[in-house]
Amino acid sequence: MGVATFVTDVTGGSPPFRVEAYDGSSAGPRDARLTIRITKPEAIARIVTRPGELGLVRAYVSGDIELDGPIYELFELEAPSIRRLLDPALFYRFYSELGPGVLKPPPPPSIEARPKGALHSRGRDKEVVSHHYDVSNRFYELFLGPSMTYSCAVFDDPVEPLEVAQASKVDLIARKLGLASGMKLLDVGCGWGSMAIHAARHYGCRVVGVTLAEQQQRYATERAARAGVGDLVEFRLQDFRDVVDGPFDAISSIGMFEHVGRRSMETYVGQLFGLLAPGGRLLNHAIGRPATREENPAPRRSRELVRQIQIAAGMRGPSRVQSAFMDRYVFPDGELHEVGTVVSMLQTHGFEVRHLESIREHYALTLRRWVSNLEANLEEAIEQVGVERARVWRLYMAGSAVGFERNHLQVHQILAAKPVAGRSGLELRERYDRSPGELAPD
Repeated sequence: MGVATFVTDVTGGSPPFRVEAYDGSSAGPRDARLTIRITKPEAIARIVTRPGELGLVRAYVSGDIELDGPIYELFELEAPSIRRLLDPALFYRFYSELGPGVLKPPPPPSIEARPKGALHSRGRDKEVVSHHYDVSNRFYELFLGPSMTYSCAVFDDPVEPLEVAQASKVDLIARKLGLASGMKLLDVGCGWGSMAIHAARHYGCRVVGVTLAEQQQRYATERAARAGVGDLVEFRLQDFRDVVDGPFDAISSIGMFEHVGRRSMETYVGQLFGLLAPGGRLLNHAIGRPATREENPAPRRSRELVRQIQIAAGMRGPSRVQSAFMDRYVFPDGELHEVGTVVSMLQTHGFEVRHLESIREHYALTLRRWVSNLEANLEEAIEQVGVERARVWRLYMAGSAVGFERNHLQVHQILAAKPVAGRSGLELRERYDRSPGELAPD
């Protein structure tokens, strides 16, 4: 019957995509916007031996499956059920054509992560952070652009340049924190130094930035020197749990909390509370998830697409468990928390939450810019990190963009204060908006 026919039979017989297979077979509409090319028999073996998400992902990452067409078309498809994949009649027909080799699982792609040690131990956390970030600073430059900011931008207008929107984001955080000359800021998970350098350059703050990624630490240090603020900024290769030189007047945590698992959440909040001076402020900027699917009902077609979104965006309804794709290839051990849980945890440990802002749609815009940048520089990206990792990043960022657009993923900025005698130190009603074009990128 041919490999292509088998695939279309598994998906219901008339899929909205085209299939072309290594055996010369093809099926599906010729004018389909998306073509799935099965280049090797190993693709079928991966899917049969690990039915479901992990088998499909391994086939894609290894190049056993190629996608021709706009990457976002993938997230308009409906995934076949496990029951359909293992239908005895289909399986027997296919087994009779391919033989026993279809039951032998190929080795997983070389970049699949298998971290060792206790979950969220210092050693394991460093290993998984290194897996994601210590790959090539140049690779990140290719899609992040000059800002080198790996978190949600804030746009005044959807067509605004990414660099301007990223400058707006870090300045918004600076204003929420009430930064001023001479203040001491701790930037937890400092990345390539954008927030720290901005706080030093525009607000005259002294900043300590901590990261577990060696390449980030070196890059940020060199970047601060070029910006002329090397005397105000110190970037450390250090676990946040090992910072002991507080108190700090303000603490920023931007895109780092996703790496803090539920097991470590109380340690995280307690540590930051202890490092913050009385009257100081914390800004926690993090991706989260809806509380439950039932509380946020999606249209029928959207519900059927959840599996595709899980593959790329790491969501499984209210569960803390990531998808196999995100856990093996993107953010090992990462966990997303519902925003109410985070607020309650902060307040339980003595913080007073003063302001909460959702910027979900802004992350969809940011991710689509990153995907466009990566696709425009794909050849150099492959030279930097290899074809497998380039495939992973393109899929995960595109899928995440769709996840934010459909509210399967969320992102919030939470501003919390450490009160003194019941007083937060904030104005009666603080305002954080600014006029468009007021701030130029660093």
